[in-house]
Amino acid sequence: MDAIVAALAGGGLTVGDGVAPASVPSTGIFAVVYFDPGQSLTESLADQRTNFSLSFQVTCVGPTPEKCRWAAHRARMALYAPLAVAGRTAWRPEELGGPPIQRDDDVSPPLYYLPVQYRLQSTS
Repeated sequence: MDAIVAALAGGGLTVGDGVAPASVPSTGIFAVVYFDPGQSLTESLADQRTNFSLSFQVTCVGPTPEKCRWAAHRARMALYAPLAVAGRTAWRPEELGGPPIQRDDDVSPPLYYLPVQYRLQSTS
């Protein structure tokens, strides 16, 4: 999970883990990552649980639809390369899609957000 947050931050996004970042940049563009608990999977009939699967959502936020799409593109580019996790080999995160951009009128000024879901698998 830390590797995902680090990859997004390394890709030029301000990132929050489950909440909006404490300091939102002046551009109003940021991302929030939501993780499920993940699932350990057996690698063989010997029931050695070395494989791991994790689903997560990157909610990209911006003051305009264009800037929201820009954030989603940055997230996609940041997650394209396999993640480096000590002692593990990770596949590239698989993009699963999500709903269209939506406008949040409950904040002032309104923001646009785009949730994109991913799945990551790794083994030791």
